[in-house]
Parts: sequence; structure tokens; C-alpha cells
Amino acid sequence: MATDYDAPRKSEDDSESIEALKERVPDNRSGSGDVEDSDNPQGFELPGADLSDVELDVVVLPAQQDEFTCMSCFLVKHRSQLDHEGAAGPICKECAA
Repeated sequence: MATDYDAPRKSEDDSESIEALKERVPDNRSGSGDVEDSDNPQGFELPGADLSDVELDVVVLPAQQDEFTCMSCFLVKHRSQLDHEGAAGPICKECAA
């Protein structure tokens, strides 16, 4: 038997009103405005905020013997991702596709 999937479906579960569904589901948004996010204890940083007093400790490793820098996307990749050596330098498989 063919089924018309575009036709509205009626079942005994559909008889419940929107208001009844809203009453059953707890409102998770109420009261959570004052709770501070544990991942960001200092609050939200706005775009363009002055971060001149923030120091970052970053260790930069030189390229290893089994790595190359793609001259198209400028990402350091493993030798297994090398597609070809172009005139400008090595090109990865993703950029060559």
C-alpha cells in the first residue's frame, strides 16, 4: 500500500496542546543568568578587548625531518601528505586536489 508522506498525520499523541507541553518541560533558562561559566571564570571577552597585558607561553618546535610546509596553505604536514614538489616548493595532497 502506498503512503502519502506529505499528508498530515494524526495520532492520539498529537492531541496535546502546546501549552500543556510547555508546562511539562522545565525552563532551564530561568535563573541561569547570574551563574558564571566554569570554563571562563573572568566573564566573557568582547571582540577587540585590550589583551596587551596577557602573556602567552608557547613552545615552537622546528619542522621535523618527516615534515614539510605546504607552500599553498602554509601548514606543516607529514611527508605522507606530500603530493608533489612545485616550482614554489612542496604542495600537500589537499591543496593539489
